[in-house]
Formats: sequence, C-alpha cells, structure tokens
Amino acid sequence: MPEMTPDWSLRRLVHLVAIYAGALLFGLVAHWLHFPLPWMIGAMVFASSVRMLDRPLPVPGQTRQIGQVLVATSVGLSFTPEAVGAMVSLLIPMVGAAILTIGLGFVVAAFLMRVTRADIITAVLASIPMGPVESATLAVKHNVRPGPVVFAQTLRIMLLVLLIPPAIVALDGTVKDPVAALSRMEWTASGALLLALAGVAGAYAARAVRLANPFFVGSLGGAALAAAFSLPITAYPYPVLVLAQVFLGVWLGAVFDRDLVRHARGFIPGAIMASLLLIALCICMGMALTWITDEKWQVMMLSTAPGSVTEMALTAKILEDGLAVVTAFHVVRIFIILPFASSIIGVTARLAQRWGLQSHD
Repeated sequence: MPEMTPDWSLRRLVHLVAIYAGALLFGLVAHWLHFPLPWMIGAMVFASSVRMLDRPLPVPGQTRQIGQVLVATSVGLSFTPEAVGAMVSLLIPMVGAAILTIGLGFVVAAFLMRVTRADIITAVLASIPMGPVESATLAVKHNVRPGPVVFAQTLRIMLLVLLIPPAIVALDGTVKDPVAALSRMEWTASGALLLALAGVAGAYAARAVRLANPFFVGSLGGAALAAAFSLPITAYPYPVLVLAQVFLGVWLGAVFDRDLVRHARGFIPGAIMASLLLIALCICMGMALTWITDEKWQVMMLSTAPGSVTEMALTAKILEDGLAVVTAFHVVRIFIILPFASSIIGVTARLAQRWGLQSHD
C-alpha cells in the first residue's frame, strides 16, 4: 500500500482526470455519431481499449455504485401508481420469462460445452445471466476457473450494450435524437437532491438485508416509493446522467482486460457464439411475448434482453415507452435468478457427477 503523500495523491488525481477526459472524448464521438447511450458506449470502448493495451485504469469502485444509484433513481421516477397498476397484469409473463431465461441458459451451456469442451459447471455459469461477480464467486466455490466465466458474462453484457440499444433505436425509426429524451427532462435542485437521497437510502437498506445488486435494486425501490407517495422529486439535470453513463462505461470496459482475454484464449470464439445465441433466443422469447401481452415489440425485446438492466432501462427512456415494464421484467428476473443461483449450480454439479459429465480440460 503506497503512502498517501500529497505528491502521490496529486498523481492519482491527474490520472483519474485523464481517464475520464478520454472517456468523455470517446463519448463525444459516439454522441456525434448519434449512438443511443453515447457516453456509456464511448466510455466503455475507451476503457476496454486502454486495458487491452495493458495500461492500468485504477478507477474507484464506488464510481460504479454512484452510476447505478443515479440511473436507478432516474428509472424509478416512472413507477407512478398508474404504471404499477398496469404492470400487475404482466406478473405471470415476467415470472415465466425469468424461468424460461434460465432454461435457455442451459441450452446455450450445452452448445458451449460442445464447441469449447468446457466442463458443465463452467458452461452453465458462463451462460445463465447472473453477472460477472456472482458467477465468479460460484466458480471458485465449485472449483472451476473463474476467468472463462467472468469473460463470458462480461462479453455478453458488452455485446448487449453495443448491439441492442442501437438496433432497437434504428429499427424503431421514430427517434431522431437519441439523447433528447434524457436531456430535456424538467428538474429542480431540491427535487433532484431528494431523488438522490431516496435512492441512497434504498440502496443502503437493500445492502443491509443483503439483497442482490443493492445499489441498483435498492435505489430503484427508494425512488419508486418516493414516486408512488408523490414526494416532490424530479429528474436530474442531463450532465448528471452523462456522468452516470461515463462511470458505468469506464467500469464495464475496465473489466475487459488483456489478462482476462489471455486466460480465456481458447474459450473466446465459443463464448462469442454462445453470447450471440442467448441474445437471439431471448429476442425470440421477446417477440413471442409481444403477441401474448400485446405490448410493443421494442418494449418486449428490451424486457427480455439477458442482462444489462441499467442500459435496457435507459434505452426505454430514450424511446419514451415502456420504461416501468422493462425495468420490472429485469428486476423480477434478478430476484428469481440471483437468490437461487447457488442452488441451481449445486443441483447441476450433483447431476453432472451422477451422470458422469466430467471436465474436458
């Protein structure tokens, strides 16, 4: 641990300023190219490029939590009593979509085993959308290498962010300025501050009871309660959402480094194909739910995307349609998959042992 001298602190501050300046520059280019979520995508591309050059990106871990709180509370504004009432009728499709996503994860895991000769635990942990941190923890618990698992989970999230929002906005055809819906929100200083306080309170309450993904789910809950009780909360000024996108983009891109790729080298082509397969299968599920629920196809595709609740919710906000529904689908899936992830992998391990499915490594 280096001594916290003024000179060392100044160097670190300069380093952080350079990192976020580079991320903002890439975000500006993405904004100029009319990408949806330009600041997040630009920051992610910048951070992953720097890490692939084997350069350090020592960003504070709290930046991801700040980004999640800001985005989650912004999304929570949409949970008005009317929106919550409309979602009650979709509870069965939400639960069904979450369970079916687990089933599709096993289908993709079987494909991944065939093309990479990975063991069944690695394949399942890499294929069911449960997040890089959670899946890596379970990999260590079950004595398999966490590197390929983290790579596959991170790769899927990056592909979702890079492919789904631009594709849906392009196919929708009604959005001329992808950032307009985020930048023209009315706000007041007191309302934005109250929104942030509601989110932080919800985040720490969720953390205290050990909920999954507390800084998103808890902040969302705090903001949703504030909206439901008609407290005088408002949106944030647009620069705050830019900051949130940059924080999240840099954090996500920084995970995707050369060392991670090096340890998953033989696994990479299969992981790319498996990620695209899961995304395609979930798109098919979303289209089927469009017919079942009478919701718009854009809303259902965002709702059933296998991960990236933050980015899918922001895309719904850009489309100005179905934000509460998209968020609810993802939150229900989070609460079904993450609490039972350990049990799912435990049962898989026992069945694999009984059926003689051993590692091919």
